Amino acid sequence: MTMITHPRRWFGLFCLLVAALSVAGCSATAAPSTAIVAAEAAATATSHPRPPVVVATGLPPTALPAEATAQPTATDLPAATPPPSPTASTTPSPTPNRDILCSSRIPDNGLLTVVTLTYGLSRDYEPAGLVGLSGYLPHDVTLGYPTELRRVAVTPLVAMITDMQAAGLQPMILSGYRSYSAQAIARQKWLEKEPDRANILSAPAGFSEHQLGTVVDFGSPELAEIVGQEDIEFHTWFYKTSEGRWLLDNAYKYGFTLSYPFEAFDITGFFYEPWHYRYVGVAMATQLHEEGISLTEHQLATEPPPCIPDSP
Repeated sequence: MTMITHPRRWFGLFCLLVAALSVAGCSATAAPSTAIVAAEAAATATSHPRPPVVVATGLPPTALPAEATAQPTATDLPAATPPPSPTASTTPSPTPNRDILCSSRIPDNGLLTVVTLTYGLSRDYEPAGLVGLSGYLPHDVTLGYPTELRRVAVTPLVAMITDMQAAGLQPMILSGYRSYSAQAIARQKWLEKEPDRANILSAPAGFSEHQLGTVVDFGSPELAEIVGQEDIEFHTWFYKTSEGRWLLDNAYKYGFTLSYPFEAFDITGFFYEPWHYRYVGVAMATQLHEEGISLTEHQLATEPPPCIPDSP
């Protein structure tokens, strides 16, 4: 059984410290299962100066379980609706110069910026139009955390949460935007705590889609009972929850796509994360859903490299 623990109490104190230091986007980093192991071949590490490709074991099957019978009660949402972002675009987001190092890449405000363990972002990149979700979603969804998201993704997110609650579901938002600095601090924690597994527990700063400000990590109140651990927040068995199944079937209708599907590990380089959804616009999300592929697979097949890989 795979299991991901999430030291939220530690991060609550940590976020207060980070806020005092004006570090934006502090949120805890999801840790993969303890049954997942890294295969860090020396030859790969030598020829590719970036996080090694990892191999997952013991992940759940792709088949979804039967519909759960017990459903939570819906919660009313605030009436506030964020204005649309005039600079948002669903077209690819090339850099002005593709012949620069990825560590210097500052993408535009489009929605399809490529971020992988190969193609990262500059430490100076911060997305435009970040807003706090607490102004648009109730406490039982945001859990009181200062989660931020780009304005362009907030209206579709609120609509999706509203429909989920109307269906009797109880989605929770565990993470949104994470700045380069917040990601670096989270990764350092794992380097100190579990150095042999840091590369699979946390992406290096600059190599996380969370820095784009269009990614949401969802949670479910059913997960604790399914996993058998009271304080669990991230687990690959999220796909078994009512919220996980609904998102898999419907998120594309609101412009969100699952970034790291189970079957796309060899392409994305990231472990299966059934809770990690990225806003890419309805047209692109629908296309990916109909083709049954990940955004990364689509981009690597249709677009030139966005930058020159360098060591994170």
